[in-house]
Amino acid sequence: MTVFDSIILGIIEGFTEFLPISSTGHLIVASEFLGLEQTNLNKAFEVIIQFAAILAVILTYPSKFTFKHFDLWTKVFIAFLPIAALGFVFSEQVKAMFNIEIVAWMFIVGGIIFLIVEKFYKEGETHTLDVEDVTYKQAIWIGIAQIFALIPGTSRAGASIIGAMLVGLNRKTSAEFSFLLAFPVMCATTAYDLLKHHDELFVASNLINLAVGFIVSFIVAFLTIKLFLKFLESFTFVAFGVYRILFGILLLIIL
Repeated sequence: MTVFDSIILGIIEGFTEFLPISSTGHLIVASEFLGLEQTNLNKAFEVIIQFAAILAVILTYPSKFTFKHFDLWTKVFIAFLPIAALGFVFSEQVKAMFNIEIVAWMFIVGGIIFLIVEKFYKEGETHTLDVEDVTYKQAIWIGIAQIFALIPGTSRAGASIIGAMLVGLNRKTSAEFSFLLAFPVMCATTAYDLLKHHDELFVASNLINLAVGFIVSFIVAFLTIKLFLKFLESFTFVAFGVYRILFGILLLIIL
């Protein structure tokens, strides 16, 4: 992996992590086109730059990361538990699914689901307009929906946002809860990969690539969060559904 590869992957990760279009799926596709094999080292690198993107959440919502919001973080942790348990038990099976064909089909399936949900979704009938008002029951269902993100190409953000919309959150609140939910998910994933691959990651030849990818991912993710929330003030998720379907079809054609 070169510094150029690190920059490209950092931009892609930062831009796609919080959008419902699967950052992992895009990283797999980008790595394929850059000629980077899906080795344990490269997979660990991708997890590290995903963690960098998650840190942008702290910069966006600094006031949420205090003991005053203990109740909110309890709900976030409850929503995190389903994917944590299944991800730990089936980690090897999940990594075995990391290929472009599965990503392509899950892009299409996820896009269709977004279009169907948006067809029947009524923003005016939602009753949860702030992440502080999310109930424990809603948190559990959002956590269950997020399990589908274990399949590459599904999108963690997409699965949790769809789950949140289906249990009564408006679009912006669904996105914000998904942002916060990304924090424990990626902290756990990063810690796991660091324990397994720290000897390979933190060698002199990899440190520059890691640092460049980390910084680029963080900056792009912060800007993307701001733009995404602004986008949701005026638009729906239909554009993301259409994009997912077209991108998935394009991948199948290329394959």
